[in-house]
Amino acid sequence: MDEALLRSLTPSVLALLVRRGADFAAAEDAVQEALVEALRVWPSDPPRDAKGWLVTVAWRKFLDQARADAARRRREDLVREEPVPGPGPAADDTLRLYFLCAHPSLTPSSAIALTLRAVGGLTTRQIARAYLVPEATMAQRISRAKRTLAGVRFDQPGDVATVLRVLYLVFNEGYSGDVDLAAEAIRLTRQLAAAVDHPEVAGLLALMLLHHARRAARTAPDGSLVPLAEQDRGRWDTGLIAEGVAILQTALARDRLGEYQAQAAIAALHADAPRAEETDWVQIVEWYDELVRLTDSPVVRLNRAVAVGEADGPRAGLAALAALDAALPRHTAVAAYLHERDGDLETAARLYAEAAHKAPSLGERRHLTHQAARLNARLRH
Repeated sequence: MDEALLRSLTPSVLALLVRRGADFAAAEDAVQEALVEALRVWPSDPPRDAKGWLVTVAWRKFLDQARADAARRRREDLVREEPVPGPGPAADDTLRLYFLCAHPSLTPSSAIALTLRAVGGLTTRQIARAYLVPEATMAQRISRAKRTLAGVRFDQPGDVATVLRVLYLVFNEGYSGDVDLAAEAIRLTRQLAAAVDHPEVAGLLALMLLHHARRAARTAPDGSLVPLAEQDRGRWDTGLIAEGVAILQTALARDRLGEYQAQAAIAALHADAPRAEETDWVQIVEWYDELVRLTDSPVVRLNRAVAVGEADGPRAGLAALAALDAALPRHTAVAAYLHERDGDLETAARLYAEAAHKAPSLGERRHLTHQAARLNARLRH
């Protein structure tokens, strides 16, 4: 059973059902039932045309649901629209489905959460972690979004800003989380950049390329995270870096700065340094100041504290960190790093161990555990 194939086909099948008149919630339920059926049937009887099979079964599931609903007036019409088995359209509907999920009847936060769950394939827990809210709160938000879209006509797709936010979060989860979605997010953002002339679309694409260029150097053979300063820069993809920088320069020249361009500028400064010690931290702090102005995000302020610690010394970084909520994800890890830089190894070791227990991924947990063990070994000798 090729589960990756099923995952790749899901957005197109869902989009086809929506285009044929199914409301979003019912269409998603029907597709999920078709996937369950595929997992049951395909191992012993694989179809010759996987997409055509899924479209046919999902549509039949939807029709069964429609027949059971006495309030539906269009039952006979829907039956006549049932697709016959055979190859489905070759066009990629994924990006279109992102826009459909970002419907004007939803708030941006609800549209993003729904798209991440229904199209991006992220779990409710992963989405909740990205938004710094409890999992139960996010589950309620997604359920409300589905109810809002019930019966809505999808002739008013959402705006670019919402779709950009979804692509950004999908990339981040794919880049640093347990599910590899980064390449798919880049593919869709390239499509969007080709279709929409917008500096923030270009900024997001540049940001993704610059981060993805470091992918091969980000993890050790045991899967643990390798910090930026310790990465083998010879393993960075110079082609992706050059492409990302060129796209960013063109976007910045339009003088319509947004958060993705600012983040890409920071990534470009890291990429420009031949060695970690040559990083232009003063300029990076200036870009973080722009990001704070644009977003007022606590996560941005946390990253800025690290940059301040590099540019002005660890005590300046700790002072910036003291103004932030200690419950922020990775706050403890940042505090450990800055305390180590300041020479307080005992506090740093304790904080690294504490941060390891809170780490959102196995790779990060391994890295932080190693840091704590390293400092404890130094303290014993």
